[in-house]
Amino acid sequence: MSDELRADASGFVPLPVAVLTVSDSRTEADDKSGKLLADRAVGAGHQVVDRAIVRDDIYQVRAVVSRWIADEAVKVVMTTGGTGITGRDTTPEAVRPLLDMEVDGFGELFRHLSWEEIGSSTIQSRAVGGVANGTLVFVMPGSSGACATAWDGILQQQLDRRHKPCNFVSLIPRLRER
Repeated sequence: MSDELRADASGFVPLPVAVLTVSDSRTEADDKSGKLLADRAVGAGHQVVDRAIVRDDIYQVRAVVSRWIADEAVKVVMTTGGTGITGRDTTPEAVRPLLDMEVDGFGELFRHLSWEEIGSSTIQSRAVGGVANGTLVFVMPGSSGACATAWDGILQQQLDRRHKPCNFVSLIPRLRER
């Protein structure tokens, strides 16, 4: 593990996380999904280093995510909202050009887990995962239920170095290899 990310006595590595809510209507007071992701990350032992809410605007989303992936102190970016199929849902389009590579399995596994909860409605989810400038990036739907599914079913384990046989944390020192 790199010098900047150190494991505690149990082997857990606390990660610096940023959370973005994409919504035309939510405020800090009623942002259940962003709060859920931030609370779950902190509850797991990670540190939320920044949190923001922006309108469903491709350039506002891209600007915030770009700033975070350029920040050496941020290792994980989680976004919630803007992943549906309406004209205003452009979070995947905002984030994809920033990714050095997609982690296709994130969206695939999210939809598989979501299928068990909401059936065929999961087809409308465009959840995306990837790596940008050595930062893990996860784009999730705006409902708190979907964020809980993503965190509980995928991210909680993959953001824990103790999860075997593999996890994202163990790969962080190598994400910038070229």
